[in-house]
Amino acid sequence: MAVALPPSLAGSPALGLLKDLRSDVLGTLERARHECGDVVRLEAGPPHLRAVTYAFFHPDAVRHAMATEADRYRKDNRFYVELRWSLGDGLLNSQDARWKRQRRFIQPLFTRKRIAGYAAAMGEEAEALAPRWRAAVAAGEPIDLHAEMSRVTLRIVGRLLFGADVQRAVPVVAYAFPVLGEFSRMRAYSPVRLPRSWPLPSHRRARRAQAAIHAVCNELIAARRADGGDGDDLMSLLVGAREEGETLSDDEIRDQVLIFMLAGHDTTAIALTFALHLLGQHAEAQARVRAEAAEVCAGRTPGAEDVERLVYTTMVLKEAMRLYPPAWGFGRRVTGGDEVGGYAVPPGADVIVSPWVTHRHPAFWAEPERFDPERFAPEAEAARHRHAYFPFGAGPRACIGQYFSLLEAAILLAVIVRDHEVASLARSVPLAPRITLHPAAPVPARLRPAR
Repeated sequence: MAVALPPSLAGSPALGLLKDLRSDVLGTLERARHECGDVVRLEAGPPHLRAVTYAFFHPDAVRHAMATEADRYRKDNRFYVELRWSLGDGLLNSQDARWKRQRRFIQPLFTRKRIAGYAAAMGEEAEALAPRWRAAVAAGEPIDLHAEMSRVTLRIVGRLLFGADVQRAVPVVAYAFPVLGEFSRMRAYSPVRLPRSWPLPSHRRARRAQAAIHAVCNELIAARRADGGDGDDLMSLLVGAREEGETLSDDEIRDQVLIFMLAGHDTTAIALTFALHLLGQHAEAQARVRAEAAEVCAGRTPGAEDVERLVYTTMVLKEAMRLYPPAWGFGRRVTGGDEVGGYAVPPGADVIVSPWVTHRHPAFWAEPERFDPERFAPEAEAARHRHAYFPFGAGPRACIGQYFSLLEAAILLAVIVRDHEVASLARSVPLAPRITLHPAAPVPARLRPAR
């Protein structure tokens, strides 16, 4: 008996789900699981240009696509095509022999011991926040959590990547990344993708942003090569990296730097924004984070060894990333046919797995909309399906910077809550799912000195 295709979420006769996915992709994915189940067909665009995506929501299907059958589920879909143009073919986007080569070069730069050495710089930037905010705190003026977390995480990753050149690089990154991210997102969703060479306003903006970020990276790579790659920032380490006598080309180094900037800054800023927003609504949880910082650090700036004991603080961060996963969806394209959840997935099908939906799956999360850091107590984590939670991806392509991100976020969160009482001024945050899950508006909070 032939295996049936999965059910299709209803859309309009003219455009399918195109408007739904563009205006509310998260709500549309949630509706798909609720109405159709754990494997759903999503059809978008006019009938003669209709794009079909297969959405997998059950953790078993996530494991299948991301881990056990990862070689068959490839980064060949429209989104990755666009992201490669915008941010290069670095470790996030590359595949096959190119990915394996890059991984060999980069893995030694992301050992726990090496990353732990970055904790001092993270702590220094965390301690600089209170003086920066002093006037706003004294006047009782609100701050925008997302703007502030974006600024400090960009400063940290820029400092670690570029060293003394951080002031040269960071403003260009802050300008270019939002332009390139939105350009990639809109083209990935469009039924018709016009040539990038056409002089449309959006194309010109994207080319200017790409040229600006390439220029600053190329300039700094050239300077590192002139110095022999002897510095201790990550760009110097990439320039000096050797693997069986080979080195990385300038383009490969630039591509890695751009991906590091995205993964090391944007995603951590989002996790911190929502962790602080949620703590600003839950005074008891906030008090526990403050008490833990006092007990573990005893007035010191947290270091890597302290983060190992900031257990509740880490639980808060994990729960924030459950409710607001910075990477809200992962796309793949399957080679050959497949059968998932009892349904046929045709050869060459585009696939999406969504932490946003799976992190709210009622079969794995009780009261999934409720903020509850206790879900990440060690015994609760051990009892749960391993792939019910995957904010950093899963399988062999899981994010190489997981430890970096959690270390940075825990140090910042502990220092901020140690020094300040945070009160959220918005009940909810409108969302803008771009490459990552951005707030669509400021995330206001009022700070006062911790008592």
